[in-house]
Amino acid sequence: MEERFACVRERVCAREELFFSPFAQKSAETKGRLREEKRCDFRTDFQRDRDRIIYSNSFKRLKNKTQVFFAPEGDHYVTRLTHTLDVSQIARSIARSLGLNEDLAEAIALGHDLGHTPFGHVGERVLAGLSENGFFHNEQSLRVVDRLEKDGRGLNLTFEVRDGILEHKSSGKPKTLEGQAVSLADRIAYINHDIEDAIRAGILQESDLPKHAVQVLGHETKTRINTAITDVYNTSLHQPFVKMSDEVMKATNELRAFMFQRVYELANKSIQERSERMLTQMFAYFTKHVDKLPARYLRFLEEDGKERVVCDYLSGMTDRYAIGVFENIFIPTTFSIGGAQS
Repeated sequence: MEERFACVRERVCAREELFFSPFAQKSAETKGRLREEKRCDFRTDFQRDRDRIIYSNSFKRLKNKTQVFFAPEGDHYVTRLTHTLDVSQIARSIARSLGLNEDLAEAIALGHDLGHTPFGHVGERVLAGLSENGFFHNEQSLRVVDRLEKDGRGLNLTFEVRDGILEHKSSGKPKTLEGQAVSLADRIAYINHDIEDAIRAGILQESDLPKHAVQVLGHETKTRINTAITDVYNTSLHQPFVKMSDEVMKATNELRAFMFQRVYELANKSIQERSERMLTQMFAYFTKHVDKLPARYLRFLEEDGKERVVCDYLSGMTDRYAIGVFENIFIPTTFSIGGAQS
């Protein structure tokens, strides 16, 4: 006879106890939220976090933020949004194969780049140089979900999702295995799909890729991704960690170094001067004229300071919106006096 539960959430949590790895983060064992809330009868806390991220304004804006190539002519280049979906899919696959909490991994993946700047990593470097406190997109992503969303209330996410967002960079140390899965998924996704974009843009040919890395990982995107996921599974199954084998990690790092040398620096140069000029001038303008900031940012000025708030505003812009704001401030509009000339 099937055991009865008070709600759907309790049934889901009971299934997690039965089928999850002993190293997985169980939904019922979350460390909770910054502000206590009544739990949902239908969704676990991590499922609620995923939904909150998907419906946030910051998530919607990712579709118009650069991943690598700025304003490419073509419909199939990766944007910050499609990259995020790639990371989510790969992280879910890793989590499912290892018996981890797929909902937690998905929530972290969907939120990991919410604080990314317009114009890709170029924008991040520019803001880091302008602000006395520096600027890092993972820290900004956490600030987005903690403070900036929902008119200053934030999304009030769980500790585990917030930790995974903050620690997703390769130098980070996520406290959950699901967070470790997202960190690896991020690297797997951006390297392989950026290769596709570089080939599409005519910057690379498949034959240019380092031979050793290709020999280990595979000649096609789908093969390399499958190799990486399979290797993570074989290396991490029944272990208190999520990582690649030394051989596959070495090949992945070799491919990453190649992409920085042959693609990322070239792509960055193409937008470096223009994006740096735009962000630098807008940063100076808004720090001098804080009253020109949108009203929703003004509430943070007293506590956080104008530099921090200006970075919030600029980093939240999409590429198109940033260009529009710049043009509105610095490019004069034409006008006529006394009507048109005869």
